[in-house]
Amino acid sequence: MFLKSIKSLLFAKARTFLTMSGIAVGVFSVVLISAVGSIGTQQVSSAMISMGVDTLLVQAADNTVSVTLTDSDVSAVRTVEGVSDAMPLMSSITEAKMLGNRLDCWLWGVDSSADRLISLFAEHGRLITNADDAARAKVCVIDEQFALDTYGRRNVVGKKLTLFLGSRFHEFEIVGVAKSGLSAVQGMMSGVVPGFMYIPISTMQSLCGRTTYDKIAVKISDINADGRIVEKVVNKLNAINGLNDGYICNNLLSQKESLEEIMSIVTLALSLVAGISLFVSGISVMTTMMMSVSERTREIGIKKATGAKKRDICAEFLMQSVSLSLIGGAAGIAAGILVAFAGCTVLKVPFMIDSAYLVISIAATIGVGTVFGVYPALKAAGLNPAEALRG
Repeated sequence: MFLKSIKSLLFAKARTFLTMSGIAVGVFSVVLISAVGSIGTQQVSSAMISMGVDTLLVQAADNTVSVTLTDSDVSAVRTVEGVSDAMPLMSSITEAKMLGNRLDCWLWGVDSSADRLISLFAEHGRLITNADDAARAKVCVIDEQFALDTYGRRNVVGKKLTLFLGSRFHEFEIVGVAKSGLSAVQGMMSGVVPGFMYIPISTMQSLCGRTTYDKIAVKISDINADGRIVEKVVNKLNAINGLNDGYICNNLLSQKESLEEIMSIVTLALSLVAGISLFVSGISVMTTMMMSVSERTREIGIKKATGAKKRDICAEFLMQSVSLSLIGGAAGIAAGILVAFAGCTVLKVPFMIDSAYLVISIAATIGVGTVFGVYPALKAAGLNPAEALRG
């Protein structure tokens, strides 16, 4: 019956093509939006994972500006059950000069454990070492996007730059080019997300005239126990410093889950908006089938006169309506997947799509064909044979 339906639809090729195109556009929008949402969610998730969702960031609470973090606090955190390592951090958004260009950068003071706690690894050269930290060396590690923005290549080890710290510029030697968990985000949002740069934390303290830290990065051994460890770390710091609510602990895992939930909601909302076009296409399907009934009135009369029952006529026209929608939907799904795959290839990101949205799209097209094909099918089945033959 499906092939017979297709043959009947080909009697009005232009009208059939336009109706199928309308359905295809609606399904294409839904599939493409769902693919973009799935890929975006996966990229955010990957970036958060590579940043280290098993890492907590401890800092002074906003309402306790007098609270500081010291070496003794770092040592205390390391003794908390469930903590595998801890590292002091300093950070500042400042300015760098390189090849005569003035660029904003996010500067981090780290020690030799940076690669373990913030998922940092050297693409070229090396990372900050214990020797650099002990000597308060003026050396730096820059991220690969920073290198590309200035020199147009990734390997710039041995080059010099100047950093604004402690009210004046200081010359640093680049000893490494690193890739971090945020490299993918920086690549997609170059010019919005500033380049990352890393220097020995002792050097940053010396140039800024400080002995304290901004944050403590805490590596946890069991990611499923992150909530309990957060509480233990905060309580430990409050206890040894005689404070109440003096510290806060940011959990990257909870932020990852929140971001994924938000992106899923946005994707669903946009897909529903795109799905409205399917409803509009359904009206086109009904119009096409009504015209088909009018053009085939005599044919319907002959079939009824030769013994065709109402349900046979109804089933035939309903199948045509569903076939019309299904072919248009299949074309829309194929186009959506193809465009999404091409975009991923250009952007060099892994392709993925939520199969649930494909199933929903197929079900929606069948539903559109069925719902909007019922009335024309019933009208065809209800024609009086004698009047149909005269038509």
